[in-house]
Amino acid sequence: MATKIRLQRHGKKGKPFYHVVVADARAPRDGKFIERIGSYNPNTNPATIVLDFEKALDWMNKGAQPTDTARAILSYKGVLYKKHLQGGVKKGAFDETKAEELFNNWLEGKGAQIEGKKSGLAKTKEEAKKAALAAEAKKKDDRAAAIAAKNTPVAEETTEEVAEEATENTEETEG
Repeated sequence: MATKIRLQRHGKKGKPFYHVVVADARAPRDGKFIERIGSYNPNTNPATIVLDFEKALDWMNKGAQPTDTARAILSYKGVLYKKHLQGGVKKGAFDETKAEELFNNWLEGKGAQIEGKKSGLAKTKEEAKKAALAAEAKKKDDRAAAIAAKNTPVAEETTEEVAEEATENTEETEG
């Protein structure tokens, strides 16, 4: 029986959520499946992927063919790389300990890359929040200044003061 590793759509319209399943190739997309091996939520940033690594690797070794999107997910999690390294061990290119060392180094690099993206997103979000707060404070100050200017009759006082000073100056020069 030809098996596929593919996504099964769930969630409401506009908010997809997927189960990663192993199914017979002839079964419909959201129909009968053999085993559920994980989930994928593209609504979060970065996308949330929960995958049973050992089950996925086992099904890949049994010959299950992933769809394009499922292949991208398996590659992101390292299942395809682990399978590649196991093939190298079988061919005698290197031993099991070297394969584990290479895979662990890859996992550390991938973890650092993901954390970098998360911290970058958090930093960008915080900077946007600070900029919005500063813009709001500036707008508030502008409004307060406009209201104060509107409520104080500055133009009348200055013209009256200028007129009084002019009369005083003329009286002093005459006297």
